[in-house]
Amino acid sequence: MATLLRTRVPALASAANLRCYAASRELLYRSFSKIYPSAAKAIEDIPAGSTVLFGGFGLCGVPEKLIDAIAEKSQIKDITAVSNNAGIDGVALGKLLNTRQIKRMVASYVGENQEFARQYLGGELEVEFVPQGTLVEKLRAGGAGIPAFYTATGYGTTIQHGGTPIKYSPEGYIEIESLPREVGVFDGRAYLKERSITGDFALVKAWKADELGNLVFRGAANNFNAPMATAGKITVVEAEEIVPVGSLEPNEIHIPGIHVHRIVQGGGYEKKIEKRTVTAEGGLESGLPASMQKRIRIIKRAAREFKDGMYANLGIGMPMLASNFITPGITVHLQSENGILGLGPFPRESEVDPDFINAGKETVTVQNGGSVFSSDTSFAMIRNSRLDLTILGGMEVSESGDLANWIIPGKMVKGMGGAMDLVSAANTKVVVTMDHCSKNGSPKILKQCTLPLTGLKCVNRIITDKCVFDVVPGKKLLLRELATGCTVDEIRKSTGCDFDVAPDVSETY
Repeated sequence: MATLLRTRVPALASAANLRCYAASRELLYRSFSKIYPSAAKAIEDIPAGSTVLFGGFGLCGVPEKLIDAIAEKSQIKDITAVSNNAGIDGVALGKLLNTRQIKRMVASYVGENQEFARQYLGGELEVEFVPQGTLVEKLRAGGAGIPAFYTATGYGTTIQHGGTPIKYSPEGYIEIESLPREVGVFDGRAYLKERSITGDFALVKAWKADELGNLVFRGAANNFNAPMATAGKITVVEAEEIVPVGSLEPNEIHIPGIHVHRIVQGGGYEKKIEKRTVTAEGGLESGLPASMQKRIRIIKRAAREFKDGMYANLGIGMPMLASNFITPGITVHLQSENGILGLGPFPRESEVDPDFINAGKETVTVQNGGSVFSSDTSFAMIRNSRLDLTILGGMEVSESGDLANWIIPGKMVKGMGGAMDLVSAANTKVVVTMDHCSKNGSPKILKQCTLPLTGLKCVNRIITDKCVFDVVPGKKLLLRELATGCTVDEIRKSTGCDFDVAPDVSETY
């Protein structure tokens, strides 16, 4: 055994051979401790060209010490990094973008990482965009030994048809684009076939780990960490605390140790918060940025969509703010796709906890009776239409209810995040909130969308600063309500398609 452990790796070994060597060596170590002395030691044998899964959501639950260790080893390069997003500039995976160690990102969201967007649009980085729910299900299925599955998410969009840019040339031409998906029909509904994902290595952040590798996550830091822990050929865990075997109750363990190969003790965490959001002292409206204060009528009107006992998901921006205007006396259970059900109000300053954030990376509280769980569990709720309502923003909506809200090719890229999954749920009401016109005055409600779609015929209601439209299948849009001071003639001039007018249309908000 001692002789085997001293075996050297051939200098000219291929990346595939190196991965096989690493996996074989892991079997030898299983009779020894899983605890490694440092993050650097735990990742030192990751070969160039590896597929590496990185847990976390935004900056919450990110294996930052393991990422720091990779950043110090320039020979670990040409990585295909699988992660929901890439942190922010210079933080978390943002560090590996700065050091140019990532060749391709497989992600659902760019967010506010300007370097991520710059490298992608400048042709320096390959990016494969995957809807968030599909991405986490690819990982869950991969960890369960399932090679492929079907989902309705992305049907009718470039996810189905292909053509989304993966890599641009420095001149701005598309060098690599996504491929079309196979379509299957079940019970009369179309679904896309998606291949699962596994990684050569999975880097995971846990709150607690025992010496056998049993893991416990805290709050919303479960997110992508749990499914990724099962989908790595070699799973490396960075734990805030390592405890003796027997310290964890069996029923509190989220991931059993059979999935874990290496454990590193973390420490000295700053736990940065991407969007530190607290309850404003003077009330919500006084604390809103100017861009949102002028949209307050949209926010308040959106809040009237809530009914007592509803389960609802709210998108970033105006939709999330609508939760502050829920009618007193009714109960609405708010879900966040990163793994929370029962969202409470934004915390007071003294209540801020970096392990409790919403899908918009804002700090939140959880109501009594609320729960936290992994992202794969969250999207199972969404796909199965357990939600009654989803409210999200839009760039364009067509007269037939098509939605575009995630990319302007070659110019602006946000990523679809969880939006494609949310609007594909068959029995969930979809409400879009947005400005009626763009900054240059052009209409955003059109006969057909000009931007790549988020969902096909998925919108039920549109709420703007001027009016409320209902989407009526097979017919024109129906003008239901007017905002104060707006007229039907004004709506006709500022809308890019024809519509019908409800006989009782009036100013209601």
